[in-house]
Amino acid sequence: MGKTWATLGIDLHLEPAGPGLRRGLTDALREAVRSGRLVPGTRLPSSRSLAADLGIARNTVADAYADLVAEGWLTARQGSGTRVAAGVPALPSGTHTTTPAGGTAAHRPAYDLRAGFPDVSAFPRAEWLRAARRALTAAPNEAFGYGDPRGRVELRTALAAYLARARGVRADPERIVICAGFSHGLTLLGRLLRARGADTVAVESYGLDEHWQLLTAAGLRQVPLPMDELGTDIRQLGPGPAAVLLTPSHQFPMGVALHHDRRAAVVDWARRTGGLVLEDDYDGEFRYDRRPVGALQGLAPDEVVYLGTASKSLAPGLRLAWMVLPPAVAGEVTEAKGGVDTCGAPDQLTLAEFITSGAYDRHVRASRSRYRRRRDELVAALAERAPAIRVTGIAAGLHIVLRLPPGTLRRVIPAAAERGLAVEGLTPRHRHPAAAVTPPDALVLGYGTPADHSWSGALDTLCTVLSDPAVISVP
Repeated sequence: MGKTWATLGIDLHLEPAGPGLRRGLTDALREAVRSGRLVPGTRLPSSRSLAADLGIARNTVADAYADLVAEGWLTARQGSGTRVAAGVPALPSGTHTTTPAGGTAAHRPAYDLRAGFPDVSAFPRAEWLRAARRALTAAPNEAFGYGDPRGRVELRTALAAYLARARGVRADPERIVICAGFSHGLTLLGRLLRARGADTVAVESYGLDEHWQLLTAAGLRQVPLPMDELGTDIRQLGPGPAAVLLTPSHQFPMGVALHHDRRAAVVDWARRTGGLVLEDDYDGEFRYDRRPVGALQGLAPDEVVYLGTASKSLAPGLRLAWMVLPPAVAGEVTEAKGGVDTCGAPDQLTLAEFITSGAYDRHVRASRSRYRRRRDELVAALAERAPAIRVTGIAAGLHIVLRLPPGTLRRVIPAAAERGLAVEGLTPRHRHPAAAVTPPDALVLGYGTPADHSWSGALDTLCTVLSDPAVISVP
């Protein structure tokens, strides 16, 4: 029979079940967090209070709490009690787990290794608050008006200096436009191209379906370019497309950098045809094994639109991105954005101060070191425990590609979900529908997503799945 407690404002129905009280209580609490009945930050009753309510030994409750703290579901700090851990993410929609009764119930995973996200728990809150205080104290009154549609001049000036130094971008504050995320920037560029009479854009065979959908919504047909070990094959780029969308520094999701001969070839194409190169530099600051690959824009600032974002380096929730535009299109993009700035001035001012104070560089260096350590641990663990898995795309970024034995992807994802691990395969979502390629059995694995306290558990769970002979069939 289930029990209910009402302590500290909590009213929760618990049904411990299983071979032992400790395991049953642990499972019941874990499922309460998974299902969302206990949201992140919720303070749990003391072990004494819960033990009294359930009629069990206090040590049993304390041990169950300790197990869940070790797994990353809960946090325990002196003076603030035991709470549900922050940053426990939801599984992708449609993901289910089998309950002991044999039914299915949607739940949140204990660990999330899907690509595309940084460790948001590492957002530098204290430094950001200090930068915000300084920035808002010094801000002129006009900063809180409607503003220049290109964005705050303080941020555009700070970005011009930073991008030139860190990414080799030839930037002028007058040709930088701040936008609310990469998707906003791509939408503006789609409007520009369509207004110019364009109807076709070349894209990489592998990428993100939401980007292709934005181009389609702008009325632009896409021509996918094939890929190989040297990156996107620019030789297939003909005179028809008005622009080409590339991730040259670290192709998403395959992870290869565009070969220098092909970088030169795409610049030559743009100069011969008058086409635009749209450079998505989504994680260019995170390169580990050799000197950073500079931005393609540095080779041809009059032909390349450089798009960068704070989503990987800081957090996607900031919704801050930027475009460095060729002189010929800067005015048109500004007009497409509208007559006023659509991005919040306080966050722009704060980011400008964050960059100019050196806090951004310090944060990026610390993040790069942490992510490189995770990557190294991941590669080493897979080599030891799952040698049948081939690891590729490891030189940069926050994700790698794990090549699986043929026919095993369909077993890996549900097996991982059963263990509370969210992973994503290289699926048709990553392949352009017009591309004549068949995705191999592979995982696009994001090692940036977990918080530090849950990284070791995520890695161990992944290796357990990929070393299970019932899941991985080795020819």
